[in-house]
Amino acid sequence: MRFSAFISVLRSVGPVVIGISLGFTLSLLSVNWTEEACYLDAKQVEDVTSGHDGQLKGARKPNSISTINDVESEEDFEPRIVPYKQVQQSPTKKVFRAKYISTELGMRERLFVGVLTSKSTMSTLGVAVNRTISHHLDTVIFFTGMRNRKVPHGMFVVSHGDERLIWNMFQNIKYILDHYINEYDWFYFVQDDAYTEADRIKALVDHLSMDRELYMGSPEEFIGGEMEGKYCYGGFGYILSRTLLLRLQPFLENCRNDILSARPDEWLGRCIIDYTNTNCVSEYQGIQYYHYELGKNSDPSKEQSELFKKALTVHPVSDPDQMYRLHRYFTEIELQKTYDEISKLQAEIKNVSVVAFDGNRSSQWPVGISPPFEPKSRFEVLKWEYFTEEEIYSCIDGSPKCKLQGIDRMDVADVIEVAMIELNKKYKPVLHLKKQQLINGYRRFDPVRGMEYTLDLQLEVVNQKGHSRSIAKRVHLVRPLSRIEIIPMPYVTEATRIHIIIPLTLHDRVHVDHFLEVFAANAFETSENAILTFLFIYDPVEAQHVNQNDIFSSVKTQINMYERKYPTVKIPWISVKTETPSQIKFMDIISKKHPVDSLFFLANVNTNVNSEFLNRCRMNSINNWQTFFPIHFQDFNPDVAYHNQQHPATVDLIKDAGHFDRRSFEEACFYNSDYMTTRTRMVADVQENEEILETLDIFDMFLKYSGLHVFRAVEPALHQQYSYQACNPRVSEDVYHRCVQSNWEGLGSRSQLAMLLFEQEQGNST
Repeated sequence: MRFSAFISVLRSVGPVVIGISLGFTLSLLSVNWTEEACYLDAKQVEDVTSGHDGQLKGARKPNSISTINDVESEEDFEPRIVPYKQVQQSPTKKVFRAKYISTELGMRERLFVGVLTSKSTMSTLGVAVNRTISHHLDTVIFFTGMRNRKVPHGMFVVSHGDERLIWNMFQNIKYILDHYINEYDWFYFVQDDAYTEADRIKALVDHLSMDRELYMGSPEEFIGGEMEGKYCYGGFGYILSRTLLLRLQPFLENCRNDILSARPDEWLGRCIIDYTNTNCVSEYQGIQYYHYELGKNSDPSKEQSELFKKALTVHPVSDPDQMYRLHRYFTEIELQKTYDEISKLQAEIKNVSVVAFDGNRSSQWPVGISPPFEPKSRFEVLKWEYFTEEEIYSCIDGSPKCKLQGIDRMDVADVIEVAMIELNKKYKPVLHLKKQQLINGYRRFDPVRGMEYTLDLQLEVVNQKGHSRSIAKRVHLVRPLSRIEIIPMPYVTEATRIHIIIPLTLHDRVHVDHFLEVFAANAFETSENAILTFLFIYDPVEAQHVNQNDIFSSVKTQINMYERKYPTVKIPWISVKTETPSQIKFMDIISKKHPVDSLFFLANVNTNVNSEFLNRCRMNSINNWQTFFPIHFQDFNPDVAYHNQQHPATVDLIKDAGHFDRRSFEEACFYNSDYMTTRTRMVADVQENEEILETLDIFDMFLKYSGLHVFRAVEPALHQQYSYQACNPRVSEDVYHRCVQSNWEGLGSRSQLAMLLFEQEQGNST
């Protein structure tokens, strides 16, 4: 039994033992019998050497054996010096990086819109299409055969120079393939006699796959019915995918030469079907291309069809007025949808807030608007303004009460109207409310959420039976801040040279000494990039005696003195003769003597000019975009502000020392090119009435004729000493009134004037 057990174990373990033994035996035999020599080239010999003690100095494989030949080669080894050669660095290749990340990543815009117009309809229907869709879409280009010399403002027009319809359609597709095929995923074409609901077109392409060969619009049978397939009727517009146009590109010339058709939309449809085998479809992936055919002289407000309300395009449109009525109708539909969505979201927020930790308190009023600003200290508490329907108790000039007028009056009237609409909406049909009067009104501006209002209204309440009574009702309203948009501004730099123009009359001579002293310290000594120019204004009598008795001789002497003191500085002057000084007449002379790209700063001799302001003048004046009219800080009359006190050497910017003179428009920063462009636009009015050059100032000219942004803001760095202005009665009534008001408001603050009157009355009473 033991032997049989041993045999069974041996049978199972034996092969394993034999295999292991055989493996060890063969490995030992391979070490003894196999000799692998180290074959070294000349370079390797330099690194592999043997020492006198027989030990290896270089690297050798473990199973290699040193031979006699190796020893001999080591004995014959002779060292040699390898000369150093400086590595020549190849010039680095400049890596090209795209300007935008979207370009480098191959990202494209979604929709390109091409409007097919003509010379006769561009200024009518074309302008109407541009006004209704251009501010909703990124790129809108108008294609035409021939065009007028003058292109309507705000339209990008591509003219092909030919009135053949098929040729123009071929050129349209070719132009897109050459210029825009790599920038957009979808291309939408529409005629100028069709209204397009721009937001719906954008929403449609946003739900389509960009890699599909799609030809989408209103399918129509070919004329004659001989050809299979359907083309998209051009009246209702059609959408082409980028993929489809790329596939069509190699065959576009064949289509032009081989396909004959009288209609451009039919020609394009035959070309697409012949070479891409793609038919026009009105539905794709569950998305429908809705369109509506408008009847002749139909009124959009009376159309009740559901298909009309869903339409992406409406055709035909007979005139621009009908286009604008359609735009208003569809805008009201979209606006109502937005209001419904807001109401739905507000209801959902209220429902969710019930189960929140704080309950209903977690949802702020109004729902969806940011919570009110929470002040961290008493200095951050927002101030409420009290008002009635006729007066407001928070005035710019610091007076306790002033008349409610202008934009403030419109604001209050609008808030009361909205309050009554919302109250009647809430209580109808049970009650009808009528406003009797505004008892109290409060408002404050919250920088977090907008303008807040609290109104106490005296109302007449009428029930369904006709009974009425008067009640007082308090309501709260919020005019929320709308979505903030970043407006792109052109690039400007602080390195621009400024030409400072200082007009001088006989009465201004006494201020020149102080002006030059301050300007030299702020500009000449700091090498400011500015050129000072004086404009000497003579009346006809003074001009006759200029050689014998020059009224500005002392000023010219001072100028020569400063030029000698600062050798790198030149102070030019210009002399003019006029009976009625006018800013526009002066600038006409100065403009002709300077380059077109010159930046002007028109100032007063009482103004203290420094580098801080000059930099802001450069940054706020943008060529062909914006002019800058700063509001300087005007010192009060020192006899009033410091009555029975010693006058300070320097004046700080505090309310008791002066004020920002909002009535003054003397200082202005603008480019010569903008002035020249604006000046040419008022030529027709000047021919009818030449006195307009004397009645208008520079501010009114830019505001009325330029079309530029007229930027006006307080400027703490622009300081002006007190001086009485001689108001010219020949200017316009508004300009003259502003000058008089500026003199009155520059005397002193209300409290200072009140103290003077009080002291005078006390003196008279004693």
